[in-house]
Amino acid sequence: MADLLCKLGSVFTPSGRPSSSLSSNRSPFSSPLPRLSIAPVNMFLGKKLGFEFRKGKVADIILRPVPVKMTLSFPKATRWWEKGIQSNMKEIDSAQELVVSLLEAGDKLVIVDFFSPGCAGCRALHPKICQIAGKNPDVLFLQVNYEMHKSMCYSLNVHVLPFFRFYRGAHGRLCSFSCTNATIQKFKDALAKHSTERCSLWPSKGLEESELLALSENKDLCFNYTKREEDLFTSPEIKEPVSAIQELLLSPVPISIKESDDKVLTAAGR
Repeated sequence: MADLLCKLGSVFTPSGRPSSSLSSNRSPFSSPLPRLSIAPVNMFLGKKLGFEFRKGKVADIILRPVPVKMTLSFPKATRWWEKGIQSNMKEIDSAQELVVSLLEAGDKLVIVDFFSPGCAGCRALHPKICQIAGKNPDVLFLQVNYEMHKSMCYSLNVHVLPFFRFYRGAHGRLCSFSCTNATIQKFKDALAKHSTERCSLWPSKGLEESELLALSENKDLCFNYTKREEDLFTSPEIKEPVSAIQELLLSPVPISIKESDDKVLTAAGR
């Protein structure tokens, strides 16, 4: 590079001005290291790059590392079971939340939807379930992720997906079935059958007793449970009258009809 600059004698800057002439008999590096200046970037766009050497001492430059923090943020992709969610649709996070949601629903119809992120049938059926939920705001839809709650689904005897269970008030579980996008009419028929308004005098039943015990055994649900056996014949005070009543009902009673129907009507005042 130095020999080339010596032969040329002068170098033009990007602005077109000739730089100071360099002697061919003298190397530009025989003197103290010259200062190098480069034209700004916006001046040589599309032009030839030129260098200009100036005599002088090189300024002392101290290079120090500067800590730089970079944060890459990517928008969170919406999962398919989170698309089209209506206000009456809720994802269940635990067995305790499922039990409480069923008990607090009262006489409202509750549909529990068991799905899996990797289930193609669940993914194809999800948009239609969202549309049905939007048309039935009085119905509560509870979504249970099978991959997140395998133990709970096993306790509830859910072995096929997609799977639906209908609950309502004191009646508890009304029906349970599996359907796909092709058999969506089964879901619509069950919804039309059980969505009629009704009022119950008893509190909500929720899950079955066997299901609660299974959840407790799998440690998905913690509660204190004492089975109360109701025996009507445990106390001696109750045994005696009941035995007397049984003897009275079992003893033969002689029945004789000596009068005709006409005499009976006459005795009755007719």
